[in-house]
Amino acid sequence: MVGSKASISRQRLDSWKEIAAFFGRDERTVNRWEKELGMPVRRLPGAKGRVYAYTDELSDWLAAPRNIGAMSPEDDPASPPDSETPVAQLTVIDGGQALSDVAPPVEILTEAMPTPTTGRSTVRSRKAGWLVAAALIMAAALVLMFFRYPNPASDKRKGAVEIEQGSSGGSVQASSHARDPEAEQLYLRGRYYWNKRTPDDLNKAVDYFVQAIVHDPNYAMAYVGLADCYNLLREYTAMPASEAYPRAFAAAKKAVELDDHSSAAHASLAFALFFGRWDIANAEAEFRRAIDLDPNNAIAHHWYANYLLTVRRFPESLAEIERAQSLDPASTSILADKGNILFYAGRQDQAIALLKQMEVTEPAFRSPHLYLKGIYLNLADYPDFLAESRKDAFAVQDNSALAITTAAEKGFAAGGPKAMLESMLQVQRKYFAQKLVSPVLVAQTCARLKNKGAALQYLKAAYDQRDELLLPIGNDPAFDGLHDDPVYRDLLARMNLPVEN
Repeated sequence: MVGSKASISRQRLDSWKEIAAFFGRDERTVNRWEKELGMPVRRLPGAKGRVYAYTDELSDWLAAPRNIGAMSPEDDPASPPDSETPVAQLTVIDGGQALSDVAPPVEILTEAMPTPTTGRSTVRSRKAGWLVAAALIMAAALVLMFFRYPNPASDKRKGAVEIEQGSSGGSVQASSHARDPEAEQLYLRGRYYWNKRTPDDLNKAVDYFVQAIVHDPNYAMAYVGLADCYNLLREYTAMPASEAYPRAFAAAKKAVELDDHSSAAHASLAFALFFGRWDIANAEAEFRRAIDLDPNNAIAHHWYANYLLTVRRFPESLAEIERAQSLDPASTSILADKGNILFYAGRQDQAIALLKQMEVTEPAFRSPHLYLKGIYLNLADYPDFLAESRKDAFAVQDNSALAITTAAEKGFAAGGPKAMLESMLQVQRKYFAQKLVSPVLVAQTCARLKNKGAALQYLKAAYDQRDELLLPIGNDPAFDGLHDDPVYRDLLARMNLPVEN
């Protein structure tokens, strides 16, 4: 059973950060749970502030009836809420978000359970409704635990998709499956927040997609939405790709199993296969399948354009992103990615103009800052590079990126571009040792400092870690000086990426 002790083994989590990641929440939230709700956390003797916990104990705590849906230390979810207190006040905390990503907002689950005003005791009826809500919340917790800790035994061949095409039972099941109207509404709410692409909004989208799955476990599009959230959380939040992509793959694979004729499901699976598993051949087949099933699927064209960019098929990439834009002209993410593709297709003035315009209209959107940061560094426009680096660090709420930017600013002010890179490298190495910075970013700085040997070492480390930032290195001007190196060329060949002559 998903979420049982059989599927969640006893693993030790050695910090507040790891405990927070287990639940998919921030450290402030799990700190409060430990203080107010008795979450089982242990402390190392003589090590101030050092904590650890075991996953099986956390799972048992989560499953305990007194904790499911608990909104404050005074409120027992098995008892009815105080008649003077609106449900929304009990459930909405932490700046308007629900208590936990593993627990959908209770006010939504209880909207369809009105309190009778005649007949039997109102209090007894409200208590029954509250217990039903608690049961639904537990189901949501188990659903989300599956995507946090998918069972590796179910994936027999790494890098391959074990889904029968065409004759699969999933398509028959999907065609006869009647949608739950409430699940569909929850899915649409999730899409609304997913399209906004901010850290908070993506987490809200996860909440809604999980609720949709709880209402209708056979609703393929809800799994597609969950996969799409995890595919983006590693870009727009601090969630590591090593955690996000396995969850995205599990959800997308489930969606395809439920509905093999869903273009959206195949597009999500293609994204996870390519960017998460580096499975280039199967990823392209899934992208093509998605587009064949629905030629008007803007998301499929959009993601396929980024795939084509990575494998250096620039004219095709530009054609696909323009097709995506024509299908969804209001999409800010498509527009930003078009700016990035324009740059690598040799149209840098158009790229910069487009991205700068987006900064004015969408100042909180990360992608224009991220792309302009890279463009300005490649063009040796260091003041603008530093300005965009700071904006990007704030957009993604990344303290390590902010520290690197601060060091770069000080270095540039003191000694120009070389001092800037040297200052960056010092801090990058520190955070790399703490596993907070990608080895690809350190390799870029080493390569710009003409330290070819160190750059190759970090690139090899990135390969060993299957770091997602390694995929587009063939397009990165920082590594132009490595193109003739046999180690670099072998690295690209092992990733099945084109080797530039």
